[in-house]
Amino acid sequence: MGKRVVITGLGMVTPLGVGVEKNWEALCAGKSGIRKIEKFDASSFPSQIAGEIRGFNAEDFLDKQQVRRFDVFIHYAVASARMAMEDSGLRITDKNRHRVGCVTGSGLGGLAMLEHYHRVLLEQGPRRISPFFIPGIIANMAPGQIAIEFGVKGPNLSIETACAASCHAVGESFKLIKEGKADAMISGGSEAVVTPLALGGFCSMRALSTRNDEPEKASRPFELNRDGFIMAEGAGILIIEEMNQALERGAHVYAEVAGYGMSADAYHISAPDPEGEGAVLCMQNALEDAGFKPDDIDYINAHGTSTKLNDESETKAIKKVFDEHAYKVAVSSTKSMTGHLLGGAGGVEAIYTALSIKHGIMPPTINYETPDPQCDLDFVPNAARKERIRAAMSNSFGFGGTNASLILKAFEP
Repeated sequence: MGKRVVITGLGMVTPLGVGVEKNWEALCAGKSGIRKIEKFDASSFPSQIAGEIRGFNAEDFLDKQQVRRFDVFIHYAVASARMAMEDSGLRITDKNRHRVGCVTGSGLGGLAMLEHYHRVLLEQGPRRISPFFIPGIIANMAPGQIAIEFGVKGPNLSIETACAASCHAVGESFKLIKEGKADAMISGGSEAVVTPLALGGFCSMRALSTRNDEPEKASRPFELNRDGFIMAEGAGILIIEEMNQALERGAHVYAEVAGYGMSADAYHISAPDPEGEGAVLCMQNALEDAGFKPDDIDYINAHGTSTKLNDESETKAIKKVFDEHAYKVAVSSTKSMTGHLLGGAGGVEAIYTALSIKHGIMPPTINYETPDPQCDLDFVPNAARKERIRAAMSNSFGFGGTNASLILKAFEP
């Protein structure tokens, strides 16, 4: 059976706001965080919209020197970790620091700083490159700096599995606690690649929405007129703990982590298996790990990117896994409001799933106007739904055909 694992702290920075409260309020109200890109002039790009972070001050969470030394994705990760640790009330001491670790995910790491210093190299020469350039961009500096900030010396790992990275990070952290290798983990993910190079790359793939005149309506997962995903940035960090430790210290529990599955499509570098076979195996593995039957799941926070191929594939996969129950389970994509945080998506969506269970509210899929006959499930269209959730699944699928699914359930000691 292994040890039971619970979620005791949450912290996040997303296009919907800084902090859990602002995010949950916006999510339940069906508000979009997608706007015209302001970080740089995107007028020459086919897609000119994104889920950018607004109202975030890195110096509220790091000192000025750290802000200069690190890429923005690390700022978001550390800020979210600080919020999550404060929320959890977990105190790090000489007695427990070796039993607390950190695993986070990121798809591309410090791309903004990489682009900056490439320009410095070309325009000013190699002597003008900062000695902090390399440490400032590498993906594992997010869990590394979080460990330094809090003095936690347990398992420390960075996962780079594209858009499944932070879902994998939470899942691997869950396994470490379940197997007795750690007592608590700081886990989730971060991404900050709303940059010219990343935007240009995704535009070249024709993966992004070009609904530039209606940014707030551009992300429309599972809807007939969807035309691509919307890049977004931010971070979501969770504190997960061994249940008895959490209860002994009187921690507030949001939900219990019940299961984790992963798989590979083994199909294509960027397109999902059209029949959803990899996603099927991933969800089945998560159900088996939790000891659940398909009809134990009341809600699915879908990967739901708002691309034609992904949404059809995920719908097929859900039907294969859940059979008749597929038409009874509620399925929504919070990416309709946040956009796609790439490697940070899984951590953010695990938080949203935990909050859905805690508050008994299913977030909507907004911009759902015309149903797609190929996507015919209950996508909680346009308005949040208040309903008891016994257990929920959160899906994250990434380029290279890498898949991750988490199962959370309502906590009962």
